[in-house]
Amino acid sequence: MKSRQAYSSLFNSVSKQKSNARRKINVGGIVKLSSCRLIDPYQYERSELRESCQRQNLLRRNKHSFRSFTKGTSSQSIKGDVDNTLQEVLLEHCHESDIVTLTFNRAQRANAMGRVMLSQLQDILKELSGPRGNKIRCVILTSCNPKVFSAGADLKERSTMSREEASTFVSSLRDCFYELGHLPMPLIACIEGAAMGGGLEIAMTADIIICGDKARLGLPETSLAIIPGAGGTQLLPRLVGEARAKELIFSARKLDAKTAESYGIVQHVTPEGEAYTRAKEIALEVARNGPLAVRAAKMAIAEGMDCSKLEDGMKVERKWYEAVIPTDDRLEGLAAFKERRVPEYEGK
Repeated sequence: MKSRQAYSSLFNSVSKQKSNARRKINVGGIVKLSSCRLIDPYQYERSELRESCQRQNLLRRNKHSFRSFTKGTSSQSIKGDVDNTLQEVLLEHCHESDIVTLTFNRAQRANAMGRVMLSQLQDILKELSGPRGNKIRCVILTSCNPKVFSAGADLKERSTMSREEASTFVSSLRDCFYELGHLPMPLIACIEGAAMGGGLEIAMTADIIICGDKARLGLPETSLAIIPGAGGTQLLPRLVGEARAKELIFSARKLDAKTAESYGIVQHVTPEGEAYTRAKEIALEVARNGPLAVRAAKMAIAEGMDCSKLEDGMKVERKWYEAVIPTDDRLEGLAAFKERRVPEYEGK
């Protein structure tokens, strides 16, 4: 499902400190890492992240009231005018670690994905996938609205589009969700409330999904005489199996949190309002491990899932295992184990 090309940014993030030049060395089909430090991301104001994203001041925050990764929003990839008066996707840095939270901030429209929101998300993904995302060890995807994760596409806005504009928009949405799922660092989706249609599709791009026990999930597109168009027909079968995916999509059925967990769509269900806390706990567990190893593991798993034969999957694992052997982080891990101390990984 996830190609090696989409994940090539893992070792492109290893860079020389002085020149900031990125490199990836391939010898005899085996990828090797340079032993250089990762580039530090450019500095931006860190807004202290509260334990819950139920903060009301996020609902109408202007894009100029903080500095995020994005310096502006382009709409070149989508037809139509884009109004940038509201930052509809926020990117904030946890003050105590290399974890960022990507927050949907369009509560007045139930975080429905329109042109503005999509364009801003595209810009953020470019930053996270580039050199400025090198130090980021985990991303948490959440909502400012405790009652809605995302209602999917903005159907009211869609109704104003021509057939060609709607087709272009959905294609851009599909491509954006694909890129989100192919970020080099782990992605954790945190769901409180409803995640319907495109809202569930974007959540399913995550490596780990956590939801509150009042969450409701579903792909209701067939009830609107369309089909899931942003990856749902491909992502859901990979999580629950072909037969169950067909049943859920054909029937447009909505699931409660526990049922979604039993089907394998989500990995953890928490009491209402505590999904973000659990997501952050897992993110901190991830962040203290070797960052290059975590990214290599993500690539090995994703690339191996594309293999039809176990033998081919084993070759994929061998390639990425050998890729982390030359790293300084591996030596630091061995030294820390021998000296019975906590390792200090630097991503090199």
